[in-house]
Amino acid sequence: EVQLVESGGGLVQPGGSLRLSCAASGFTFKSYWIYWVRQAPGKGLDWVSGISQQGIGTYYADSVKGRFTISRDNAKNTVYLQMNSLNPDDTAVYYCVRTLNYLRPSALITQVAGTLGQGTQVTVSS
Repeated sequence: EVQLVESGGGLVQPGGSLRLSCAASGFTFKSYWIYWVRQAPGKGLDWVSGISQQGIGTYYADSVKGRFTISRDNAKNTVYLQMNSLNPDDTAVYYCVRTLNYLRPSALITQVAGTLGQGTQVTVSS
């Protein structure tokens, strides 16, 4: 069974940091692009970041560039999202998703909508 399990969310003050993890199982992890997407309360899905199969290519939404860092450990079948300088606009449920080939953000959102797992809640508030 294919599983992507997100963890590491929580409540953090503005300016703080969190590291999210995405633990994968049930498929050949190193063959897939992995992405983080998020959904803020009352809003649609928002593409956050993506990483290529070997971690060479990393991509970020403009809203998180310079603050978030995506990485992966193929030996542990895990992708991470280090989030620094968090602000209230980052409050959302964060999900990780996979594709065999790179998808542009708009195409990815269309493909994964309605298929997401539990996600992990990130709340940035004082």
